[in-house]
Amino acid sequence: MLRDRFGRSIDYLRLSVTDRCDLRCSYCIPKGFKNFEEPANWLGFAEIQRVVAAFARLGCHRIRLTGGEPLLRRNLPELIGMLASLPGVDDLSLSTNGTQLATQAGALKAAGLQRLNVSLDSLRRDCVASISGSDSLQQVLQGLSVARDAGFASIKINMVPLAGINDRDIDAMLAYCKAHGFILRLIEAMPMGHTGQQADGLDLSQLLSSLSQRHGLTPSAVSLGGGPARYWQSQDGSCTLGLITPMSQHFCASCNRVRLSVDGTLYMCLGQEEKLELRPLLRAGCSDAELEAAIRTAIELKPERHEFQQQPQQIMRFMSMTGG
Repeated sequence: MLRDRFGRSIDYLRLSVTDRCDLRCSYCIPKGFKNFEEPANWLGFAEIQRVVAAFARLGCHRIRLTGGEPLLRRNLPELIGMLASLPGVDDLSLSTNGTQLATQAGALKAAGLQRLNVSLDSLRRDCVASISGSDSLQQVLQGLSVARDAGFASIKINMVPLAGINDRDIDAMLAYCKAHGFILRLIEAMPMGHTGQQADGLDLSQLLSSLSQRHGLTPSAVSLGGGPARYWQSQDGSCTLGLITPMSQHFCASCNRVRLSVDGTLYMCLGQEEKLELRPLLRAGCSDAELEAAIRTAIELKPERHEFQQQPQQIMRFMSMTGG
């Protein structure tokens, strides 16, 4: 098993397959940004498979594909099939903005993808366009419908509540998710890069009491994935709400994940700069033993906690550069 110097087991790798995205969400990528990583520096499918296989041998069994927008990576179902076949990979999931989901959901499921997280911040067309920079609501809703019909049993909707923008939409989002069998997860905005630092995110811990009362929710002991979300459910199980609170109630003491960017840089924490570049090792022909040793070295760099509250200006890279 991979353990860091603070005794935490690292069993979750978030893997970015591209830093490019077809949206410009106000809390993520700056409008007009074009300084994306060159494709020549992206890890190829064989390189990605090799890194994931090394993580799996070291006991990391949860893999999530991210971006940018991962569905923009050409031939992604091929990569999913390569990863799904690896010994030790027990949980293979993907985070997406949903704009490309309608045309790809069936192929993703057939390739071996197990779970989906879809970003959606409102059911109001104008609000989605304002936050994402694109009139994409109907594309996302269609993608969700196709994904459900394709047989994905677990679909989570990720919503970032922003003060005065979409905070009044939470009840409607809960009702929509209840009606369609989805799980709503609210995520606090993090001050990553200029865009994240300008986002007026909400303290979700202050919303919980009123939401629980209105929707009859009580704490759930059910584990719904390997991430940091805490869940509440209605008595009949028809409504599930998850909260991810990196700002108001950080979960650093139980952090079990690291992130691999599209260029092969392994980041230990969203809120710190500790990292290790794996691409030079891979392209220099390192052995499996050398690759595993490098991963163990990187895990030793993992900090005890982020410092978003103490030093909100510290991290200038934005989310898609790191891997969501």
